Amino acid sequence: MFSSLKIKYFRVYWLGMFVSLVGTWVQTVAQSWLVFQLTNSAFLLGVVGFLGSIPIFILSLFGGVLADRVNKRNILIFTQAAFMLLAFLLAVLTQFKFITAAQIMLIALFNGVIMSFDAPARQSIVVELAGREHIFNAIALNSVAFNSSRIIGPAIAGVLISVIGMSGCFYLNGVSFLAVIIALFYIKLGKNKVRKNNSALADIKEGLVFVFNNRLILALVSVVAAMSLFGVSYIILMPVFASHVLSVGVRGLGVLMSSAGIGALAGALGLARLGDFKSKGRLLVWSVFLFSVSLIVFSLSRNYILSVFALIFVGGTSVIPVALVNTLLQINVPNEFRGRVMSLFMITFAGVVPFGNLISGVLAQTWGVSMALLLCGSVCLVLFTLINFLFPGLKRL
Repeated sequence: MFSSLKIKYFRVYWLGMFVSLVGTWVQTVAQSWLVFQLTNSAFLLGVVGFLGSIPIFILSLFGGVLADRVNKRNILIFTQAAFMLLAFLLAVLTQFKFITAAQIMLIALFNGVIMSFDAPARQSIVVELAGREHIFNAIALNSVAFNSSRIIGPAIAGVLISVIGMSGCFYLNGVSFLAVIIALFYIKLGKNKVRKNNSALADIKEGLVFVFNNRLILALVSVVAAMSLFGVSYIILMPVFASHVLSVGVRGLGVLMSSAGIGALAGALGLARLGDFKSKGRLLVWSVFLFSVSLIVFSLSRNYILSVFALIFVGGTSVIPVALVNTLLQINVPNEFRGRVMSLFMITFAGVVPFGNLISGVLAQTWGVSMALLLCGSVCLVLFTLINFLFPGLKRL
């Protein structure tokens, strides 16, 4: 289950990233609660989510070109330091009560720009640290880190918001970036292979041609795009569910978000334990259908306990297909294209999320959050059925 952690550089990187991710989730919950307190608007929650992700849609391909040209470790040192400075800025503005919704939106936008260059390097560095023979386990353990932080971070935030305030949560996140920065200074990577001196746009075109000529890659990114566009927007609407639908307050918000993290952690650990198993495609198809059904159940629930269990299933069935797609892309892509292909993966994984956030924000403002998520879950079900019909080879992978 933990075989890739035997590799020194990957282990150091993984531990540093895990600490940073916990801090990021603490800030995510505190920031959502702060926006809702300032505005009392589900729509503006969607706007903040949109601004935090739209740069990924626009700029990630350039981030992929950079990751294929420059030492990925150096890129990550710069981006993680920039994230840290923005967290401290948010903390100071909140502490001294200068913070406004507009400032939060601007900081979210800057975070999105940095993420556009951070994410392709972070995704594609894994195979360099762990090696191809450990890539499936390493990606599964990255999911473990991300999703266990989804349990720990929101749970801590639910307590810390009432103890040290939202500014304290933002300071804590800023300090947490030191862990990954120190880890990145410790690890060493070989130099990137020298490539012909194309322009950035020529490199982007070359990467897109490679992807669109490969039916397997198109099928895989289509699955992630459908899930990201209509499936994951439930996260930004969770404060409204906690406050208006279930009436459980900020502590209940932490439990709800942690429930999805528990399910996702269980799914990631299960994948890590399975190793390089057969029938990946069949598991991929089943997990996306179960994700849609679980999301529909959560949207209809008015019972706190049922909602918690529904979110456990939502979390478990969301992480499995993403980890499977990530692995299948990494092992089927040559080294010289990995940064660009993973940038396209990030566009489908995170870049289309802002459009989903806006859609769900508008639907929630118009018809309420329950109807918004019911529609999103139903659309996911239809899209996954269509993808399965158009790409029947998926289930045979």
